Amino acid sequence: MAHPRHELNDAFQTPVRFSLMAALGRTAQIDFRTLRELLEADDSVLSKAVSHLEKLGYVTVTKGYVGNRPRTWVQASAQGHRAYQQHLRALRAITEGLLD
Repeated sequence: MAHPRHELNDAFQTPVRFSLMAALGRTAQIDFRTLRELLEADDSVLSKAVSHLEKLGYVTVTKGYVGNRPRTWVQASAQGHRAYQQHLRALRAITEGLLD
């Protein structure tokens, strides 16, 4: 029987990427500025995290304007949400000792 750590997803191994997916949940679409404040992350760190997850297809990024100001919104994709949930299940199995 394989240890549940093998089910951990490397995409969520950094605290910012893990926290980003937690903040997005299943359906939330959150603007970059709000995410930055919520996660207490620098622009560059958050931008790299979003870019990494976007390349994997775990988040979608939408750019637009509010008035004449540019905005960027981030949302978890269905694939990203599933991957994050699997990661959480693996963490629970490790921490709760459920090695069935």
